[in-house]
Formats: sequence, C-alpha cells, structure tokens
Amino acid sequence: MTTEIETQNILSGVHHVTAITSSAQKNYDFFTNILGLRLAKLTVNQDDYETYHLYFTGEEGKSPNMTFFDFKDIPKGMHGANNIERASFRVPTDESLVYWTKRFEQAHVKHGEINVKFGKKTLEFEDFDGQKYQLISDQDNTGDAALDRSWILSNVEPEHGIIGMGPVFVKVTDTYNLRIILETVFGFRYAGQENNLHLFEVANGGNGAALIIEEAEENERYAYQGYGTIHHLALGTANPETLKYWIERIQTFRLPHSGLVDRFYFSSEYVRVAPGVLFEIATFTPGIGALEMAEAGEGAVDSYEEALITSGFWIDETKEEAGKDLSLPPHLFPEDEAVKARTAASLRPLDTSDTMRDRRQDELWTVDKVVERKEGESLEEFEQRYLG
Repeated sequence: MTTEIETQNILSGVHHVTAITSSAQKNYDFFTNILGLRLAKLTVNQDDYETYHLYFTGEEGKSPNMTFFDFKDIPKGMHGANNIERASFRVPTDESLVYWTKRFEQAHVKHGEINVKFGKKTLEFEDFDGQKYQLISDQDNTGDAALDRSWILSNVEPEHGIIGMGPVFVKVTDTYNLRIILETVFGFRYAGQENNLHLFEVANGGNGAALIIEEAEENERYAYQGYGTIHHLALGTANPETLKYWIERIQTFRLPHSGLVDRFYFSSEYVRVAPGVLFEIATFTPGIGALEMAEAGEGAVDSYEEALITSGFWIDETKEEAGKDLSLPPHLFPEDEAVKARTAASLRPLDTSDTMRDRRQDELWTVDKVVERKEGESLEEFEQRYLG
C-alpha cells in the first residue's frame, strides 16, 4: 500500500461545505441580501426529494460554494466534539474585514472582533440559526488565487465581496487519528499549531486548501446534527478520472465510503473520517451525467469542451435562469412530469424569483428582516407587509 500521490491526483482544497438550515427562505435572504452571494442552483436533496438543496456561489458559479439542506421538522443541532464546526469565506484584503464588521453591525449579524489565526486576519460571525462562519483575508495568502469573483448584482462593494471558500474547522476528540488519515490517505501536510488548533494544508496550501483541526476540550459534550450545524465538507478533485483514483485509494485504506455518486452538477465520493465527520471528494468539472448531456448536444452549453470549463449548475439551465425556479437533475428526473410535480408539491413554499434582481442600490437587509419573512412569501407581499 503506497501513501505517495501522483501530482495529477493531488486534492485541490475545499470544494464546498454543506450545512443544514431551519428555513430555505430565510437562508436564501441571508445569503443573497446580507452576504452578497448568488443562488446558483435551487434543487432537491438527491437522497431526500422532500428537502431543498440550495447552492450559493460567486459570479461564475464556482467556489465559494456553500450549500444547504432544509430537512423538514429537524431540531436545532448542537455544536461540540466530533463535528465540522465552522466554514470560512475568503475576502480580498484586511480592509475588507473592516468593511464587513461595519456591514454586520448595520445588519445586526452576531460577530466577533477581527483576530489573527495562523498569520491571517479573520472575523467570526453567525447566521440566524447560530451556524458558525468566519471571513478570512486573502491579503497575505500564499496559496492559489480564489476561483471566483464576487457577485456583480450584489450590494456588497466589489472590492470587498466574498471570493472563495477558506479553511474549514473540524473539532474532534482524537486529533492524532484524524491527523494520520489526513496525512496518509488524503495527502495533507501539517503546517502548524496555535493553542488547540492544528493547521493542515494540501496542494499549494493557503486559504483555499486548508483544514483546521480543533482539539475538543476534555469531557466536552458531543455534537449532534440539526439546523445550525454542518452536514459535510467536500474536497476538490479535477475530473471523473481523478475521482476514480480517489475511490480506489480510499477503498484500499478500508475507510467507510460510498463509492461513485453522480450528483450531475459534479461527481462525488463520500467517506467517514471520524465519528460525526463526513468528507466528500467532488469534481471541479460537471458530473458524469452533465458531461454526457453536453456531449449529446442537449445541454445549455454549446459544446462538450465548454462544459468542461463551465459550472455544473449551468449545464441543464443557463446562468441567467439558474436559481429562479426549482431545477431537478435530469439523471434523476428524466421526462416524468408527474413525478416532478409531486416532488415540487412536497416541498415547503419558497420564493427565489428575484434571484437575478440587481441589488446594487438596495438598502442592506437586517437579520430581523430576514427572520420576519414568511415561507414562500413573495418579495412584493413581504415588503408591503414589512413596511406597513
């Protein structure tokens, strides 16, 4: 069994983070009207069709890629040991954190003070569910540049907008065992320690290719999943061929895993790396089904070659259409309109019809306003009621 990983197969850092929300409507409003990300895809959880799956990205539909499930009747989760604790978003400069501190104050977003972790300035904050995040400055980043740019229709100042996913925090009771798995199986390298935090990097390192493993306190209560917690994190690989390599490698190391799962928007492999901690490896190209659609000339792109460099969210519908209405992946919902109708009817009301509205002159929403909006209430109805 070899631990060496060929250059072409080295993982590329954080692909996306998937969390659980109490409300798809409030989640949509918080991310678009306060954080300034675009809804790149509105679809369903492919393992539970009665649950929405929302994908938020930057302008080009690439990273930042923060996604959410809204499982019906799920209780509030609890943070603690054996848990993916916090996601990070990259912003361009240290000055951006000053901008966001003021924006969070105005929006009544719970936040901390600007701090320094492993030589990078950071700003922690929470959403309406108590979901934990941080912003991290790219000013002193030594790794790869971010894959995306801030959403041009947002009212966030372009020079300060979110441009990528940053380090993800994983809190465990057994840091030694997880370190062995990160280094031996996934090819991460140990990059330093600050107090109870351990930094690991992969590929070219830096903000986009890092995990931070946090030592749980002695006798700290165990986390359990619910709304306000993270479901899993995904690491990126180049394409279906490199994903095949990872599936075989993980099988060799006998870690619990899913095998190939085609999510259409990307292809994946899921692997349990610690109690309560689920990793995914996902392709940066669209998934196998999406590439087959493009190759057959049936997609929203002009060619297979274009599909390879286009966000997987925009293979079955265009960039301009994406997010406005429910989109069901063709490989799961071929031409059965009755099944599609039943699926849509089983979901909670949700209005995202204004997803491509130009927000550049909009007044900043507050968390209070986000929480006030009813499920599925149109923006026009809500504004009339909210403003009296």
